[in-house]
Amino acid sequence: MTTPPPDDPAREHPRRRGWAFGTPVVVALCGSLFVVSALDSDGTDLRPGRYTDLASLVQTESDAYQRLQREAAALRDEVDDLTRNVDDRGVQRKRRQAERLESPAGLTEVSGPGVTIVLSDAPIERLDAAFNAGDVDLNLLVVHQQDIQAVMNALWAGGADAMTIQGQRVVSTTGIKCTSSAVTLHGVPYPQPYVIQAIGDPTDLIRAVDADIDISGFREDAADPDLGIGWDLDVEEKIDAPAYEGLLDVIYAKPLPTTA
Repeated sequence: MTTPPPDDPAREHPRRRGWAFGTPVVVALCGSLFVVSALDSDGTDLRPGRYTDLASLVQTESDAYQRLQREAAALRDEVDDLTRNVDDRGVQRKRRQAERLESPAGLTEVSGPGVTIVLSDAPIERLDAAFNAGDVDLNLLVVHQQDIQAVMNALWAGGADAMTIQGQRVVSTTGIKCTSSAVTLHGVPYPQPYVIQAIGDPTDLIRAVDADIDISGFREDAADPDLGIGWDLDVEEKIDAPAYEGLLDVIYAKPLPTTA
């Protein structure tokens, strides 16, 4: 009997034939996993551990929230369109009443002249130096919730017609609070610098800011080069304040019923 040559297919090792069929299957499965991961992530990062700083994480969470906010706004528009087509006098009357309240409630876009104020923390190098040396109170080197609120109150007092913070429309239910090194607005964390824009007569707005005693302390600190916190005020010919697109329901606590 003749011995086949070493490269004869009939002599191919069974395990080698298995790899010939198994490799394409493994590659196909890996490709399927990539597709499933992409669909499940819906544009977000499935590996949050790769973030190297808090600011990046805060910005990513903010972007994700804004994307969901846009989706919710689109659904509300669809509901409004369906309601508008309801052939009922009572419904139409209520809709006209609601439409008259949209502008003062901040639910319509507003444009006009105004001012932009930017508040910023001291540079990270200054914060590190202050932490290591202990030569200054760290609270003097960062923007706080009350600093932003003081600017907002002064601008309202100056006759602002509309206002935004970080591009988000400020309405009567807007709440601001500090969360670690970020400020939370409408439930969304934002890193510094904090950009506040107000639409109104720039002269009146600036006069109100200059006269506000709650802002004067921050501005004095901003003028001290040893601290390094930032204050900038610019007059704008046109500012666009988008309509508020967040939740409209007011949620509040209720006391528990008393028992005898």
